[in-house]
Amino acid sequence: CDEDMTSSGSNAESVNPVLRISQLDALELNKALEQLVWSQFSSCFHGFKPGLLAHIEPEVKAFLWLFLWRFTIYSKNATVGQTILNIQYKNDLSQTQKYQPLSKHQKLWYLICTVGGRWLEERCYDLFSSRQLDSFFRAKHFINFVAGLLKLCGLLNFLIFLQKGKFATFTERILGIRSVFCRPQNVRQIGFEYMNRELLWHGFAEFLIYLLPLINMQKLKLKISSWSLPIAVFSNSENTLAAHCKECS
Repeated sequence: CDEDMTSSGSNAESVNPVLRISQLDALELNKALEQLVWSQFSSCFHGFKPGLLAHIEPEVKAFLWLFLWRFTIYSKNATVGQTILNIQYKNDLSQTQKYQPLSKHQKLWYLICTVGGRWLEERCYDLFSSRQLDSFFRAKHFINFVAGLLKLCGLLNFLIFLQKGKFATFTERILGIRSVFCRPQNVRQIGFEYMNRELLWHGFAEFLIYLLPLINMQKLKLKISSWSLPIAVFSNSENTLAAHCKECS
């Protein structure tokens, strides 16, 4: 993938930009993977004492995310969701148009901003709870202010992303890392055959639901029975005729 990006990085960047929906899908896949990993890991401790992981849950999560970072961003310059969607991070701070992988500083700062930031968010109140009451309240207000400011920056970055199509997260914009395709993408061709079949079937089903209550099915059934079993086919024998006439219509 790195060789393909080196040879056709400028082409992939200018002719085949990464779609906004692809970048958002990669973020959702990353979140789904993290939830799956944590659920599988926590299920291993169901047989132990309840609340065993409650005290060290932020540290355990940080260790798992560090493990994922080591074998995704650090080694492949792409998350799991980006790898599935044929996307890779590019060092956007470089002046050349060719593909440049992330530098070690960018990878480390990415680790600090993502893994370290989430760990600090979960542990910040516990770190200051042992201090004096006044200092704890000051630290709490400061942390709330910083968290609100980061959320506001994330919202502004998302609005800019919807307009420009670059840097889906605030961390990517700060570090100057951009999502690009590993290989040039072909023109997407959408087939509507399945959709047409579904629309036709649903329309036909709705038509039958509307039409069937208007038809006297019992009368129609008797009419068809009279055509398929005429009286002339029976024998002229009185016993046979009487036997058939005893049956309820």
